[in-house]
Amino acid sequence: MDEVRPISGPAAPGLASLFPPGLQAIYGECRRLYPDQANPLQVTAIVKYWLGGPDPLDYISMYRNVGCDAQNVQEHWHYVSFGLSDLYGDNRVHEFTGQEGPSGFGFELTFRLKREVGETAPPTWPAELMQGLARYVFQSENTFCSGDHISWHSPLDNSESRIQHMLLTEDPQMTPVHTPFGLVNFLQIVGVCTEELQAAQQWNGQGILELLRGVHVAGGSWLITDMRRGETIFDIDPHLQERVDQGIETEGSNLSGVSAKCVWDDLSRPPEDEEDSRSICIGSQPRRLSEKDTEQIREALRKGLEFNTKAALPPINSQRQGHDRPQSRKDSLESDSSAAIVPHELVRTRQLESVHLKFNQESGTLLPLCLRGRLLHGRHFTYKSINGDTAITFVSTGVEGAFATEEHPYAAHGPWLQVSVSMSILDSRLCLPLKSALGVCQYEHQIHVKGGKLSQL
Repeated sequence: MDEVRPISGPAAPGLASLFPPGLQAIYGECRRLYPDQANPLQVTAIVKYWLGGPDPLDYISMYRNVGCDAQNVQEHWHYVSFGLSDLYGDNRVHEFTGQEGPSGFGFELTFRLKREVGETAPPTWPAELMQGLARYVFQSENTFCSGDHISWHSPLDNSESRIQHMLLTEDPQMTPVHTPFGLVNFLQIVGVCTEELQAAQQWNGQGILELLRGVHVAGGSWLITDMRRGETIFDIDPHLQERVDQGIETEGSNLSGVSAKCVWDDLSRPPEDEEDSRSICIGSQPRRLSEKDTEQIREALRKGLEFNTKAALPPINSQRQGHDRPQSRKDSLESDSSAAIVPHELVRTRQLESVHLKFNQESGTLLPLCLRGRLLHGRHFTYKSINGDTAITFVSTGVEGAFATEEHPYAAHGPWLQVSVSMSILDSRLCLPLKSALGVCQYEHQIHVKGGKLSQL
């Protein structure tokens, strides 16, 4: 439970020593932007997360920003979180890993909301939105970065608004701060419509953010969210869709993978052969990915976010030390399962004759993106199951390091399946999705693929 109260921060330099250094560093950046708002309204967690409370963010400060006439920036409310970074440095929330790396998760969230006429106090619903995102980060230990998209599937303010999803970008005013506990960046939440989210998935988040900056009513240069916006940027300027289509055709998509509801089965073996089944569950326990398999998929996802001229999967026997984040953090591909890990050396890579892939509807809608935005450009795309350690990676024949090949298009390493799609059957002119790429026919909810089948969960 949160409460709203004026901030009682260190307005006087003599009081600075009373406040934790991480907290003081963020306060200092806020005071730089808002020297006349030393005591803004603040949403604070009544029971702190480190005392067993439900809300990870200790505080969310809310400032009134007058905008900038020179840049045609309208007046708005500016929200800043405190708690994703290390505020205290005493391991009560985050493990202290030194001054050179990230502080805590390495970032705080911000949000800019258009101020409505006659509004004298900032709405507090953005604070709960930020707490929801923070809970996801703390529970999954996945971090955000600029250009990421968040599928929310609900109006951000629980109204009837079309703004139902989010993109993330660097805050245009707040600069990264160095604290005694590491570096803190400020990531701004930007509310977007469904069509804009889909464009970000099919192309890339940074490209859509740049288009939003060019449309004043859709955010403008500071990307201010207007919950009353009823038109997408493509409604406002239809030519922007052409820019997205051109970007997809020339650059492809930088979305290299998603968490999804997915299952795969080996149709090469009889159903009763549970020992070698590679669906989500083997017997009553899910098979877990080994650390090396997890590391390779993680590297595949990371590499997919870069515009490399030569796509490559890391060697399956490689192991990289994670110097870019604290060892206490985990990536989205690590498992919480208590089942025993299958030793990497004991899991052999198997070539399969036929497979059955199952996706839920939302995951299935990304298959055209996988083919048109990724494989057509010589890249790869991974579905990682949210219900276990199953992973399905589609690779084009130009991806080095893949264990699925044009000769053996279906290959499995433990619960990780790779499907190789030959570039020769991808129509670069029409960019047709599943039908032309895999030669399929759809009947109701069943999609039958040559050498296997694809179904909707």
